[in-house]
Amino acid sequence: MSIKGPLTVHWLLRVLLVALLGYITLQWTTQSRTSFMYEGQGPKSTFSTYVAEGDQLFQKGEYVKAIESFSTALSLQPDDKNCLVARSRCYLKLGDAESALKDAESSLQDNKDFFKGLYQKAEALYTMGNFEFALVYYHRGNKLRPELQDFRLGIQKAQEAIDNSVGSPSSVKLENKGDLSFFHKSDGVSWLFYLLYLNHSHKRESKKHGRKIDKSEKTAKELLGELYSDREYLEKLLQDEDLVKGKIRTGERVQDLIVSCISYLDTRTAFWQQQKPIYARQRDRKLMQQQWNRALHKPPSDPTRYVLNSLEEIDTALSAGNTESGLKKARELMKAVKEWSEGVLPNKREVLGNLHSCIGNALMDLGNMEKSLHHHEKDLELAKKGDLMDSKSRALDNIGRVYARIGKFQQAIEVWEEKLPLACGGLEKAWLFHEIGRCYLELKRYREARDYGSRSLMAADDISDEKWQLNASVLMAQAELKLGNYKACVSHFERALDRAKLLQDDSASEAIQKVNTDIPILLSHSLPHPSHHPSCPVAFSIVPFKLH
Repeated sequence: MSIKGPLTVHWLLRVLLVALLGYITLQWTTQSRTSFMYEGQGPKSTFSTYVAEGDQLFQKGEYVKAIESFSTALSLQPDDKNCLVARSRCYLKLGDAESALKDAESSLQDNKDFFKGLYQKAEALYTMGNFEFALVYYHRGNKLRPELQDFRLGIQKAQEAIDNSVGSPSSVKLENKGDLSFFHKSDGVSWLFYLLYLNHSHKRESKKHGRKIDKSEKTAKELLGELYSDREYLEKLLQDEDLVKGKIRTGERVQDLIVSCISYLDTRTAFWQQQKPIYARQRDRKLMQQQWNRALHKPPSDPTRYVLNSLEEIDTALSAGNTESGLKKARELMKAVKEWSEGVLPNKREVLGNLHSCIGNALMDLGNMEKSLHHHEKDLELAKKGDLMDSKSRALDNIGRVYARIGKFQQAIEVWEEKLPLACGGLEKAWLFHEIGRCYLELKRYREARDYGSRSLMAADDISDEKWQLNASVLMAQAELKLGNYKACVSHFERALDRAKLLQDDSASEAIQKVNTDIPILLSHSLPHPSHHPSCPVAFSIVPFKLH
């Protein structure tokens, strides 16, 4: 049956969209770069511009155009390792794992410990089905940057793919047949060579007796899913003699194009079969129910990862305002963690402290200050026992906030002053100095309030944080007002007003302007202290807003 006319167009579109995406795009980009070079036109912009353009196109999913941008950038700086990694990611998205691997290896040429290049090389090897080598590079990257989750996930998925392909060690039963005397004083390397010898011997015997494993169409159908019908369609097209003799606009024969499509789909089938064989999928389904039943009584296979994911879910719920949901999850996780030993979860004390902190913050949001204080004090107790400085700082921070919320300002000051040596970074210091100053202001200890306001302003100036410059200026203005230093008060309010306008905070601007209209009255009367004139509208008022 001959396939011509509109049906041929339909076929080309379908192949381009489904099976040949990686192949066609590779050819297109190669031709584009070649024609670009022959035309003799140089890049019309800077390296950073082309890289930014490529990043934007990648985010939009336009990987072909992104490759073109990154390639142009690399023509300006051929050895830029970050750009090579970026282009490698694009190739990987298009299914061109070989080009992705080539770029990843180029990024490691000058620095073998470049973690982005290591990760990209591992991803390319994984996509090519080289799970063992991929696992090596995932481990190498994880050793260099253990805090990155991508390497841990890579190790897990590569190990799972290896287990699914050849079976896990627990499922292998060795028999003591044959002459094993040479193992009497052997090391682990000898064992490895022996296993490799058995593997190759088995392959030779299979080839000798003509045994060959036939590809199961049923397996291919399950692995390819919707693409299986496209593969059948391509095979039918090969039977059309008129069609396969034709050529496309680039001069390539249609027959070669169809064959490359089928080859690409067969390669993907083999990869997916190795990554997750059918028997492994069926086995997983059978074991799922058993694992579910044991979940409540036995720790997960990777407790650390389970805890990290759960803490992330709790933090997301609390940040999104789903306080009750986050509180419930935190309590459930705490109940499970308490039953685990430190052998199962080495950082058990730190995890429990983190959960006490989450629960305490949730209860504070719900208005239950007494129970909130109890959980934050538990967090502090665990931090002191384990000598965990970061956890101790967090607990003192939260305890002080609870005391301030319930009006116990002196206790809040004492707790926060204990935290001061643990504060790190200008932002944390600006906040902490400001909060202590606010407490002193509430206790009518205005000199201390002014001093801490000044320290908060210095910390904010060091990091050029306009928000905390505004907060600190307002605090100092309030303290100076209560001390009767009206000129200093006006100066601080004016600075605060400038910051409020820069931040486009209308409510803060209105509040400051309202107070500033009354201060000149005090200046004109040269009053020694506002407490001598209670009739003055600002004499006993404190600007009623806080921005943090």
